Amino acid sequence: MIKAVLNYKRWNQLPHLLRMLLCVLGVLVLASFILLWERHQQQLREEAAAAAVMLRQEEEVIKAKVGLVFYNLELIPVDVGIPGENNALNQIPPPGSRSGRAEAVVAAMKHAWSGYRQFAWGHDHLRPISRQSHDWLRLGLTLIDALDTLWIMGLKKEFKDGRDWVASQLDFDINQNVNLFETTIRVLGGLLSSYHLTHDQVFLDKAIDIADRLLAGFNSESGVPYSDVNLATRKASKPKWGPDSSTSEVTTIQLEFRDLSTITGNPAYAAAVNRVSKHVHGLVKHDGLVPIFINAASGDWRPHSTITLGARGDTYYEYLLKQWLQGGKKETWMLEDYVEAINGMQRHLAQRTKPNNLLFFGELHGSAKTFVNKMDELTCFLPGTLALGHHFGVPGKYVSPVVATPGSHLELAKDLMNTCAQTWLRQPTSLAPEITYFNYRSGNEDFFVKSNDAHYLLRPETVESLWYMYQVTGNTTYQDWGWTIFQGIEKYCRVEYGYTTISNVRNPSDTRPRDMMESFFLGETLKYLYLLFSEDQNSYSIDRWVFNTEAHPLPLVPPSRASA
Repeated sequence: MIKAVLNYKRWNQLPHLLRMLLCVLGVLVLASFILLWERHQQQLREEAAAAAVMLRQEEEVIKAKVGLVFYNLELIPVDVGIPGENNALNQIPPPGSRSGRAEAVVAAMKHAWSGYRQFAWGHDHLRPISRQSHDWLRLGLTLIDALDTLWIMGLKKEFKDGRDWVASQLDFDINQNVNLFETTIRVLGGLLSSYHLTHDQVFLDKAIDIADRLLAGFNSESGVPYSDVNLATRKASKPKWGPDSSTSEVTTIQLEFRDLSTITGNPAYAAAVNRVSKHVHGLVKHDGLVPIFINAASGDWRPHSTITLGARGDTYYEYLLKQWLQGGKKETWMLEDYVEAINGMQRHLAQRTKPNNLLFFGELHGSAKTFVNKMDELTCFLPGTLALGHHFGVPGKYVSPVVATPGSHLELAKDLMNTCAQTWLRQPTSLAPEITYFNYRSGNEDFFVKSNDAHYLLRPETVESLWYMYQVTGNTTYQDWGWTIFQGIEKYCRVEYGYTTISNVRNPSDTRPRDMMESFFLGETLKYLYLLFSEDQNSYSIDRWVFNTEAHPLPLVPPSRASA
C-alpha cells in the first residue's frame, strides 16, 4: 500500500506533457495487441475453413473408392434410397414405414444415445444416474453395438458420429485381456453388420483387424478356444475365475468368423471356428444336451457340470440352427445335433406348472443330474429359435419323424413364449426378473422370484423371441406383449440421461436403480422392439438375414453359393 502511494506521487511529479505521451504510448501498445489477436483469430478461422473443405474432398474420394463387395454375389436390390445417402453403394435402407409404437422406440434410442454421447463417448458403458463412463473391455462397446440399430432406425446423424469415431479413434492395439466371446459377438459382429448395411470399407478393415487378433484364442491343443485374448500381445489364456471355458462362449462365435471368411475369401477365420464346432459335435452328450463348462487344454467337458438353457449353455443351441441356415442348409450334422438337443430338452428339462400348466425348462445339476425348477430370462431366446427353425421346415422337412420328437416346434415355441411373457406381465413393473422358480408339483402360484434374483438388466431375449414369433405367425398379440414390456422399461428404467438396470422388479416403489446402461440395451433390446413394431416386416426379414446372438444382422448366403 505504501509503495503504491509513493509510485502515485512520483507519477504526479512527472511533467504533464510526459504523462500524456506515456498514456498515448500505452493505448497504442494495447491497440497493437488487440489487432494482432484479431489477425490470429482470423487466421485460425481461415485454416479451419480450409481444413473442412479438404475433409469434404477426402470424404468424396473415400466414397468413390469404396467397392461393391457383397459376397461376390448379386447385390441385394434396394427399392428406396435413403435421402442424402450415396445409394450407388447399394446401402440397405431402414424399414419403409413406422407405426406410432416404432416411433416411440426411436425416441427411446435417441434418448439413450444422447446420454451416452454426452457422458461416456467412446467408452464401453454409460452410468446414466452418476453421469459417468464405465469400461470393461475398453472397446467402445455401446457405440459399436448401437451402430446398426441407428442405421436401421434411420438415425443418420447419430450413425455418422459413431462411424467417424470408429474410423478415427477405434484402436485395437491395447495391452488388454478381452473375452473372446463378448468381443466377437459385440465388436466383430457389430462391425460386420455395419459393413453389410453400408458397404463402408472402414468397418471391414476394423473387422479384419480385431479378428486377426482374436485368432490367438484358438491356439490350444484341442482347438477349443481359451476364454481371454490380449489384443496387443496376441496371447490367449484361461479366465481368471477358473480353468475352463464356457460352452456357450466357445460355440457362439462361429457366425461372425464364418461371415468374415466369406467376405474376404480368407478361409482361416472359418477354419478356426469350424474346428471347434466339429470337436464339440464329436463329444458325448446327454441326449443332445451339453454341460456348461469345457476345458480348452483337454477339449473335454468339466465333469458333473450343470446342464441349462440359461447362462453359459443357451446360445450353443441357437448357433447350431443358425450356422446350418448360414451355410445354405448343407451341414446336416448341425441340424441333427439341433434336433437331438430339442428332443433332449423335452425329455429331461420340460415341466408344466401348477395350477395353470405353463411350460418351462429347468436345469440338471451334479453327477446325479438332479432336476432344478429354475429358468433364467436368458432361456427366453428359445421360442424365437424354435420359431425360426419351424419357418425353415424344421424338423419335419429335413429330419425323419422317427428322429424328431412328435409335435411341432412352433407349438412348443408358442407355449414357452407364453410362459416367458408371463414372467414379465405378472410383475407389477411389467419387467422380468433375472431368474424365476416354477411350481411344478403343487402351489397356488405358477412361479415365484427370490430376492437375489429380482433384478432386471435391460435384457432382450424375450422381446427377441416376440419378434421372431410375430415374423413367423403374424399374431399381433406378440406386439401387444412387447408394447407392455416397453412401457415398463420407460416407466421404471428411464432416467434423465438414459436407461438404467434395476434391482427389484417386484416393487414399483422400490426398484433400486443400479446406475448402468448395458450396451446390449441399444444393440438388442431397442432394435428388436423397433423391428417388432415396424409396419415393414420385409427389409430385415428372417428370410434375408441371420441375426447373431447380439442382434447384429448378417446376410444369408444363397444355398448355391454356400460352402459345405
